[in-house]
Amino acid sequence: MIKKILLILLVLLIAIQFFKPERNIAASPSGNHISTVYNVPEEVNTILKRSCYDCHSNNTVYPWYASIQPVTWWLNNHIEDGKGELNFDEFATYRPARQYRKLKEIHDEIEGGEMPLSSYTLIHTTSKLSDNDKKTILDWLPSVKTTMESRYPADSLKLKKK
Repeated sequence: MIKKILLILLVLLIAIQFFKPERNIAASPSGNHISTVYNVPEEVNTILKRSCYDCHSNNTVYPWYASIQPVTWWLNNHIEDGKGELNFDEFATYRPARQYRKLKEIHDEIEGGEMPLSSYTLIHTTSKLSDNDKKTILDWLPSVKTTMESRYPADSLKLKKK
């Protein structure tokens, strides 16, 4: 009986290898990256690429184990959730109020040590934000907010309550 169950599980494990979600790899840049509307210094961009883009852009660098089911589904879920919250490659398409709110959320998440996720940095140790990385990003955010405040009327930077 146990051999039969193990055999069925093995067949299922093999079968699910053929059902994989589409990878998060854009064929070309969208033209809506945050840097198309705001100054993103190279130092900040380097940190964002290393620590944020796998889940918050249109291009994920997949590790070797991302080809094995059910890990692929689990990673895809994280990527889709991350892009749903914030996508640096689509930032320019957000309404000004959403952009402004996302800047505050980035600040709060980094300052609170919530991002990158500990489940991500456990394996991707180079993605951990050092104190200097955090300072660099937190020092950059006010300049983007100031740029926004000079471009848009104050009421357009506040989300409307439903």
